Amino acid sequence: MAVESTVSTPPVASPGCEKHAKALEFIEEMTKNCDAVQETVLSEVLSRNAQTEYLQRFELNGAIDRDTFKAKVPIVTYEDLQPEIQRIANGDRSPILSSHPISEFLTSSGTSAGERKLMPTIAEEMDRRQLLYSLLMPVMNLYVPGLDKGKGLYFLFTKAETKTPGGLVARPVLTSYYRSEQFKKRPYDPYLVYTSPNEAILCADSFQSMYTQMLCGLIMREEVLRVGAVFASGLLRAIRFLQLNWKELADDISSGILNPRITDPSIKECMSKILKPNPELAQFITKECEGDNLASIITRIWPNTKYVDVIVTGAMAQYIPTIDYYSGGLPLPCTMYASSECYFGLNLKPMTKPSETCYTIMPNMGYFEFIPHDPVNPIPLSRDSPPRLVDLADLEVGKEYELVISTYSGLCRYRVGDILLVTGFYNSAPQFKFIRRKNVLLSIDADKTDEAELQKAIENASELLNEFNTRVVEYTSHGDTNTIPGHYVIYWELHVRDPENAPTHEVLNKCCLVMEESMNSVYRQGRVADNSIGPLEIRVVKNGTFEELMDYAISRGASINQYKPPRCVNFVPILELLDARVVSAHFSPSAPHWTPERTKRLT
Repeated sequence: MAVESTVSTPPVASPGCEKHAKALEFIEEMTKNCDAVQETVLSEVLSRNAQTEYLQRFELNGAIDRDTFKAKVPIVTYEDLQPEIQRIANGDRSPILSSHPISEFLTSSGTSAGERKLMPTIAEEMDRRQLLYSLLMPVMNLYVPGLDKGKGLYFLFTKAETKTPGGLVARPVLTSYYRSEQFKKRPYDPYLVYTSPNEAILCADSFQSMYTQMLCGLIMREEVLRVGAVFASGLLRAIRFLQLNWKELADDISSGILNPRITDPSIKECMSKILKPNPELAQFITKECEGDNLASIITRIWPNTKYVDVIVTGAMAQYIPTIDYYSGGLPLPCTMYASSECYFGLNLKPMTKPSETCYTIMPNMGYFEFIPHDPVNPIPLSRDSPPRLVDLADLEVGKEYELVISTYSGLCRYRVGDILLVTGFYNSAPQFKFIRRKNVLLSIDADKTDEAELQKAIENASELLNEFNTRVVEYTSHGDTNTIPGHYVIYWELHVRDPENAPTHEVLNKCCLVMEESMNSVYRQGRVADNSIGPLEIRVVKNGTFEELMDYAISRGASINQYKPPRCVNFVPILELLDARVVSAHFSPSAPHWTPERTKRLT
């Protein structure tokens, strides 16, 4: 992929207020001095954690320079650190990873079949995350002025906390933030006014939380300037909720009496001040929702919405057509890049198309290194002789890298697993396009199909459904090795607008073949020449199946905010759930095209 080296320039619009001006100056300072800031961060991380058990193993002897750090400290994965993390979880309060006390664990999203990861964090990290949040609106205001004149309808959720055997709280990073004093007692900011009351956001009951947030959004519909959630899938779940519950919501608005299913005392108290009888609004909602026509439903109900604020990069890109359908094509800014391990950076050009979204890593958030990523000739990683990783300021435009972080909380040279493409620079700070999460693969034999390839194959096959006014609502996959040879199984949930004109069995069979034609040459060789891979299968599941899958994940500890449908599943209960809801199965009618690659003649 050819990418030209670019240095971004700031937009010409002026900041909305003095507070925004200072935030923009901070961004300029950090990005102009990227390498110096990184050097300072590493020295601070190493000096403060010098006496920890973990760093003592590597005999740094007080060194805080990059060369010693890179030479002596190994690159690690979560599995490498799991014994130390488990000791902390079990109650060991000695300085194992961090000299500062571990305040809580931040859990991974929990969408995979295995246990949730426990990422240790310290109290001051909340301030660091809050700092990054404080930079988002100053940037957005440069492109969309006037956001202080209305409110944001954001569907935000928390989940019940758990505790480790040692008594430390374990919860998703967003639950941690929403329950923090920084969020609950945040000072008034006209740019950050939400329709959802804190009581609704903090309610652990997902129905009561969603119902109340939707109700408030409907009541304040004229004030809403932006609509959002964390991930695109969360916003689609909210629209589905409106589709299923609009009658009850309209009844509440008409009568001014809250649905008896809302029993949370704090929600009932705050809604007594918000909910008043409004028959005219109730009639409007009934008119817009009763026909089951969801085209442009966001702009029809919230007519002043300027953009939809959700993450639609990576695996979430598949939701873009559906979000466009619901929003009438509103802009889809992706504002920040973060994970449970660390908050990384922000999008300095948020109103670009999702396919052009690039993030600038803020060098003050942690110490960042990068493993050059070459899927054809991967670099072998050994704990005994780790390769020399590339520093943030030394990256090359057009190349892919795997992100490695060292944090104030005590993670050192930790592989996050994200693959990033360098697209340019803002001042001296590189800008990245998120490509995929590493090793999300389907594999039967020598073939390796990653998330991006699978997504492209789905898109190509979906084109055959257009003439039937049908679209793929959701999908996942599985490498079925119970058959001989094994084969790819793709689970599709379809939205058929006209059941009388549904895609035929033959068309869906052809979709299987189109997917196979979209696969890489190794896969097609396995199908055609080696007979090591069987015909691809599409299993169409009942409508609502992926909502049940999300409910199942939440029941096992996933956060509703961070939930992302798994793109490849192997966990038996999830496969059983999917297979129990299959309504039809389809196979490739023939093998895909493949010919041996021509090689150079040796002379």
